[in-house]
Amino acid sequence: MVSLQQLTRKVAWVATAASMAVIAAACSSSPSTPSGGGGSSSVAVPQISASDFNNTFSAMATLKPLAAKGKGNVAVILPDTVSSARYTEFDAPYLTKSLQMAGLTSSQFTVQNAQGSDATELSDAQTAITKGASVLIMDPLDSTVGASIEKYAAAHGAAVIDYDRLTLGGSRKYYVSFNNVKVGNLLGQGLVSCVSAWKVKKPNVLVMYGDPTDNNATLFGDGYNAVLNPLFKNGTYKQVGKAAGTWDPPTALSEFQQQFTAHPSINALLAPNDENAAPIITYLQRKGVKAKTFPVTGQDATLVGLQNILAGYQCGTVYKPIYLEAQAAAALAMYMRAGVAVPTTLTNGQTTKDSKANVDVPSVLLTPTWVTTSNMNSTVIADKFVPASQLCTSKYKAACTAAGISG
Repeated sequence: MVSLQQLTRKVAWVATAASMAVIAAACSSSPSTPSGGGGSSSVAVPQISASDFNNTFSAMATLKPLAAKGKGNVAVILPDTVSSARYTEFDAPYLTKSLQMAGLTSSQFTVQNAQGSDATELSDAQTAITKGASVLIMDPLDSTVGASIEKYAAAHGAAVIDYDRLTLGGSRKYYVSFNNVKVGNLLGQGLVSCVSAWKVKKPNVLVMYGDPTDNNATLFGDGYNAVLNPLFKNGTYKQVGKAAGTWDPPTALSEFQQQFTAHPSINALLAPNDENAAPIITYLQRKGVKAKTFPVTGQDATLVGLQNILAGYQCGTVYKPIYLEAQAAAALAMYMRAGVAVPTTLTNGQTTKDSKANVDVPSVLLTPTWVTTSNMNSTVIADKFVPASQLCTSKYKAACTAAGISG
């Protein structure tokens, strides 16, 4: 005979088993939600990572489903045409190609250049938003105008991606650039290697900087100072002279001339980019400086910079494959325009500190490369960043041949 206590336990066990069976059945019949998704609607959202980008732009086609989901336009606002030729030669066409291959038509995006004017950059942004831009890809001339643009965008329901330069004190959603401290490391390490290879005795180094209002210039400086300061401290190198910093090549030349006149012992230069280095190298040549005797660094892999490397007047240049940066920015814009979550694989957990706003900004940070004659053919030439036919003119033909480059 079953006691009342035993009967109660048996009923409870049967009820528990039945409940578990119902839960198991419900779980087995429910569709799984993709990792990082927001429900069944996220099943159709394409996934992409920064490692998918290459010089064919093929990864952008996977984002076409987002084009139909999105609302508003994408407005690209570039800063100028003076600090670097890259904005006209590479950024504008690469961003255009990226957005087109992602499925946007010419009426759904614009690409403009502020021509070095803060007022123009702000006006371009305001006009773009008035005309229906829901996402801005913006490279600020400086953080002051960048913050103004981002404040206006937030007030009018538009999202902003900081492109190449971070807006300090801003309110953008994402930041896309190269690892700029690494860029600076490469500049410093490149100078050190060059000083050794060119057998410069008692290096007396002038360290120059980009515009102090540009956060990138600060990061570059952090990178190369981390390499050079220990050498200055232990007496291996001597730091000579001081320059204020600029991205304007004529101003950079003037700063160098003043320092070189005051300190004629200078025999090596940390120049922050090719554009600033070029007129200084021409000046040194006119002063009778021989090839491979006065190390000068550079950045951006410009035609003149690469030719100065071939000629033995520039140590190397930091190459930043801009087609990667353009695709990363365009991909972020497509997700943001569509109002869907950006895959964690795109930012890979990377952040950049906005020191003024004291926030960590989700970032896509790409990897730069130091280019010399030894890898010029396998990097900038292979990527068609600079055509061999333009690089290897008669003056540089022999040097190109020696570097394995056929023009």
